[in-house]
Amino acid sequence: MGVTYTTATGATYVPLALTTVTGTSTTTVTLGSISSAYTDLRLVVRANTSVSAGAYFYFNGDNTSGLYSDTILRGNGTAATSTRQTANNNIPGGTFVDYVSGVLCTVDVMNYTNTSVYKTCLIRANDSATGLDANVGLWRNANAINSISFTCSAGYFVANSTFALYGILGA
Repeated sequence: MGVTYTTATGATYVPLALTTVTGTSTTTVTLGSISSAYTDLRLVVRANTSVSAGAYFYFNGDNTSGLYSDTILRGNGTAATSTRQTANNNIPGGTFVDYVSGVLCTVDVMNYTNTSVYKTCLIRANDSATGLDANVGLWRNANAINSISFTCSAGYFVANSTFALYGILGA
């Protein structure tokens, strides 16, 4: 990608991967072979789905272990709710509404290569049709993360949905 973005605080975002959906049957997008040269990761998803569906992500192909948990705060302009989930096989990345406005979802993964800690992530999903989700997720595994998969609970990601991964260098 060849571009580096520097923030006001000095941290640098380096593009690592960009995937754009071109077909009509993509249910899962995996960004693999993630470099271990960075402190943190940021995944930015701009997507629509073929039907209203939840979108989820998981690390290193692990979508069966039950080692994920999360807390979600959700608001739609009228009401606010919260939920807590444990022993999941993935982490929610927001609710995607079919062909409406598209959802912008950011996933920040801290210390993704540190093999002494479980992996924590902060997720924010914005959709003008359904509202805002703010989520903190945990993968109770100390393995370094080398791939992230994003998947639909129903339907598929439509053409022109994008998945961009950035490495973050600490200041």
